[in-house]
Amino acid sequence: MARHSDPEEAAPDPVTAALPFAVRLAGAFSWRMLVVAGAAAVVVYLVILLHIVVVPLLVAILLTGLLMPVRNRLRRVMPKGIAVAITFVGLLVALAALILLVVVTIRSGLAQFESEVTKKVDALHDALSAFGISDTDLQNAIATVTKEVQSSSGAIASGALAGASTVGDIVIGLLLALFSTLFFLIDGEGIWRWVVRLAPRGARAAVDGGGRAAWLSIGEYARVQVVVALIDAIGIGLGAAILHLPFFIPIAVLVFLGAFIPFVGAVVTGGLAVIIALLYINPVTALIMLGIVILVNQLESHVLQPLLMGGAVRLHPIAVVVAVASGSVLGGITGAVFAVPLVAAANSLIKYLAGGAWKSAAPPPDGPVPQQPEGGSRPRRRRHPKPQDVTTVA
Repeated sequence: MARHSDPEEAAPDPVTAALPFAVRLAGAFSWRMLVVAGAAAVVVYLVILLHIVVVPLLVAILLTGLLMPVRNRLRRVMPKGIAVAITFVGLLVALAALILLVVVTIRSGLAQFESEVTKKVDALHDALSAFGISDTDLQNAIATVTKEVQSSSGAIASGALAGASTVGDIVIGLLLALFSTLFFLIDGEGIWRWVVRLAPRGARAAVDGGGRAAWLSIGEYARVQVVVALIDAIGIGLGAAILHLPFFIPIAVLVFLGAFIPFVGAVVTGGLAVIIALLYINPVTALIMLGIVILVNQLESHVLQPLLMGGAVRLHPIAVVVAVASGSVLGGITGAVFAVPLVAAANSLIKYLAGGAWKSAAPPPDGPVPQQPEGGSRPRRRRHPKPQDVTTVA
């Protein structure tokens, strides 16, 4: 039987033949990398353009990864609907209790804090008077600042409107995140099967296995990061309480939220405690509070991140730092928050695909959704389905 000629084995043109093999290989590699970089740039641009939708979905994915083990444990002893309802209502109750605790703490200590700030302002006034700065000089400075503020009223008004728009975006994003989390808890497997069916039939096993490997990393990251954030919040909040600082509960909450930016988040939010100590008590207390913040940061950097987070997401600390820095450049605070879980998911996905375990895996079911027969009773489903184990090299 005659052997068909392969186009790859055809004789190259004279120009190509004249080039060294290394140059041809580098050229072929370069244009493919340019195509990949262009596709990645388009994806990043679309994510930035649709951040109002993308960011809540990412938040919902992290919340689902955190809550899914709770839902699965509850499903062992009760129906799926009740398990999902208890899990989701528990999330809402925890958020509401946290907000209520912060509001009550701020309201109860605001009057005393204002009194202390007034005393500090009076002490600053006495110190300025000792240096020969009279009340007339202070009044002139205040009048100058007031005049500058009035001349910039248009910019201030536009900034206020932009701030109001940002608050509206945050509220809409929060509602979308909670709504998405609810449906991920209800039918996350069905949504994922629909996503897998969008891929070509021959690639569905790779997409399914790679996606599940990435999901395992996201879930591990969410659970471990909550533990790290709790330790940071308890350490800095307890230090503030021992030093008798006001608002130590709101400070702990801010540190908990800021700790989702590895290495730097807890330090930046903990700086608020240092400022409050400086205004409310004295510089010595502020220095002690600064030492506590640095100590907690060192604990996170040298113990929690390498031992807990490194084992969960399989990332070297330098990779975490580079991911956070790159995410902050591309997306600000939001990019810094989601950089590590995205890099961890991509790492597990690439390792799974490169390992080749998907080649021998059975393709996921891709048949149509079963319909209820007309005039018949609804088919009975298994109440506790057992998900298949996913073997990864991550």
